[in-house]
Amino acid sequence: MSLSKVYLYAEIQVSLPFAEIDWPSINVSMKQEKGLKSKTWLSGLNTNTIGGFYEFDSVENAKAYAVGYLAKAAEQLGGSLTVRLYDGNAVEAASRGMDSPFYSAAQVEAKDRDAA
Repeated sequence: MSLSKVYLYAEIQVSLPFAEIDWPSINVSMKQEKGLKSKTWLSGLNTNTIGGFYEFDSVENAKAYAVGYLAKAAEQLGGSLTVRLYDGNAVEAASRGMDSPFYSAAQVEAKDRDAA
C-alpha cells in the first residue's frame, strides 16, 4: 500500500502524569525516526495514559515505528500499547472542509511543490 500521508494513533496504558514525562528529550529522539512528519502528544483525561497522534510519510515507516520505538517505550514503562493506522489520503477533502491543520493551504502548497 503506497500512501503519502499515514496517521498513527498510539496509546500506552500506564498512569503517568504528563508533567513527569521528559518530553523534550523524547522529542529529540523521535525526530530521528524515519518518515515521522509530526506528533501531537496526548494525555488521557483522568487516566494519565500517554500517547499521540502521528503523521508518517508511508505505511512502512509507521509500522516500523510502532513495532520498534513505541513497543520498546511501552515495555520500558510496563504498559500495554494500542496502535491504529489511518489513511490520510482518503480523508483529505473532508478534513480540509473541517479546517484540519494537517491539510492547511501551506501544506497543500508544499505538497504541490514537492510533486513538481
